[in-house]
Amino acid sequence: MNAPPETRAEDRPARLTVGVVGAGRVGPALAASLQLAGHRPVAASGVSDASRRRAAALLPDVPLVPPAEVLARAELVLLTVPDDALPGLVQGLAETGAVRPGQLLAHTSGRYGVQVLDPARRAGALPLALHPAMTFTGTPVDVQRLAGCSFGVTAPEELRLAAEALVIEMGGEPEWIAEENRALYHAALALGANHLVTLVAQSMDLLRTAGVAAPDRMLGPLLGAALDNALRSGDAALTGPVARGDAGTVAAHITELRRHAPGAVAGYLAMARATADRALAHGLLKPELAEDLLGVLAERPTTSQGDDR
Repeated sequence: MNAPPETRAEDRPARLTVGVVGAGRVGPALAASLQLAGHRPVAASGVSDASRRRAAALLPDVPLVPPAEVLARAELVLLTVPDDALPGLVQGLAETGAVRPGQLLAHTSGRYGVQVLDPARRAGALPLALHPAMTFTGTPVDVQRLAGCSFGVTAPEELRLAAEALVIEMGGEPEWIAEENRALYHAALALGANHLVTLVAQSMDLLRTAGVAAPDRMLGPLLGAALDNALRSGDAALTGPVARGDAGTVAAHITELRRHAPGAVAGYLAMARATADRALAHGLLKPELAEDLLGVLAERPTTSQGDDR
């Protein structure tokens, strides 16, 4: 992994008071990381009991106050709310006069760049989009995981160095993402990380059904090796019956899935088709074997036994 770029002293943000709006899994971890770099968390907002517990664990002695009060107290405000809630939150804060000129306002949404912060920018805020490419647990381990974590960074050109410096201070590595590419960037991460969790959970369920007592121990070394190979070699790492063109084996898989886990059939077929396409395009799947395989994969998944409508 490449070392993060050096940040000159004059490009580093001054020690800032930090506020968090939305004490979910992400905000408290980022604020705790900034605290380790010398910044000072002064306020957070959170409504649920889980939010309050996370704030207490990661930001002890930091008061929980309404969002407008967070902005009143902090020079750097982290907006760490769900994507769909972000535009309304920004609009509301701007309309109620909570935003102060010169205040750094950073959201952590992967989907949005800085345009979503335009209402606050018109009120004088300095907009930043800092998205950590990491999964969060809401526990102190998240602070450690930020070491070496890539952040998708979008900011006005004049704030680029400050944005990147904040990421480096949190232990991360800044990766510049153009405004128009934010949704595609986020889709790529969701495809890899979020869908991976679903695939692994389904695989563990099926192994338990097959009588495996410890599916996690069985899958751990296999998936670790597969991930390492994929990151190193891309499509060249493809193995298994689809890449080999074993149509009979794939047909047997589909039969057993329909019997034991019909809800997994559609996902298996979709991923197998995508795998076949990539294996064929990269010369791993022999064209003479592809026809039978694709014929098997063309079968429509049924919603229940005997229902082929």
